[in-house]
Amino acid sequence: MIVRSLGKTGPRVSALGLGCMGMSGMYGPSDRAEGIATIHAALDAGVTLLDTGDFYGMGHNELLIGEALKGVPRDRFQVSVKFGAQRDPAGNWLGYDARPAAVKTALAYTLNRLGLDHIDVYRPARLDPNVPIEETVGAIADMVKAGYVRHIGLSEVGADTIRRAAAVHPICDLQIEYALVSRGIEAEILPACRELGIGVTAYGVLSRGLISGHWTREQGRAAGDFRSHSPRFQGENLDHNLALVEALRAVAEAKGVSVAQIAIGWALSRGSDIVPLVGARRRDRLAEALGALDVDLSADDLAAIERAVPPNAAAGDRYAPQQMAMLDSERRS
Repeated sequence: MIVRSLGKTGPRVSALGLGCMGMSGMYGPSDRAEGIATIHAALDAGVTLLDTGDFYGMGHNELLIGEALKGVPRDRFQVSVKFGAQRDPAGNWLGYDARPAAVKTALAYTLNRLGLDHIDVYRPARLDPNVPIEETVGAIADMVKAGYVRHIGLSEVGADTIRRAAAVHPICDLQIEYALVSRGIEAEILPACRELGIGVTAYGVLSRGLISGHWTREQGRAAGDFRSHSPRFQGENLDHNLALVEALRAVAEAKGVSVAQIAIGWALSRGSDIVPLVGARRRDRLAEALGALDVDLSADDLAAIERAVPPNAAAGDRYAPQQMAMLDSERRS
């Protein structure tokens, strides 16, 4: 397995991480046994980074990962956890809570659900508009000193917030959406991370399946599937975006690889400081994603990919309007 560093202060991790959100119903029904088998297959293949959030399935995802990790030596994996998103019993989103006391309480529950004595990377899921980032990072720093957290990360924040956070405590990585069809970080956020020596864990590298090469117009209608409300999966937007996928498919077929592999390969090519997270919830999808590590993209290949899917080519925002409004990363200076 190729390894990369999460920034200049973070751990060495596998070049691909496993995003586990989809194993807990965020994309419709999921198979628990298959999810655990997929985590085991990832570990066997040398994947060390597992990503979750305490609000994925209201703790379900952490419990599932905890079950999968029983008996696995602690030095074989790192767990990255997001916290702070508030949900009601029906699963509705209520906002964010990143007050210092809430940070420490959430961490206590996370450690218990996962069955671990420390979290490798702990990060607020979003910027809490009511709490200065310095206070949130300071609270996690307390937990670093106490031994419950190893490294501090951020998620979906802008360049100014990154700089303010890094002034309080070293930040190892920023988790943010980055893909062929989601390139907004390239203008300000990615340069700020590189200036500060902060890595990027890129989620959504297949745009939640949209550019996987497997998506059809009939999918994503299951109850609870995030994509049933996502602008990129609706109506004319979907037709436009699937046309981009077909253009990308021509490039992939000429290279002798799958659409998913060329999309993941593109993300890997963006820099050794970027670690893509693949959201596989089945072993076959995981195997396909891991195949991207063997895809060697030449300058000509990358140019062909750019022609097929130019920057800003996707139709529709990556979240619904109310969620976009909560993203500090989408605020422009």
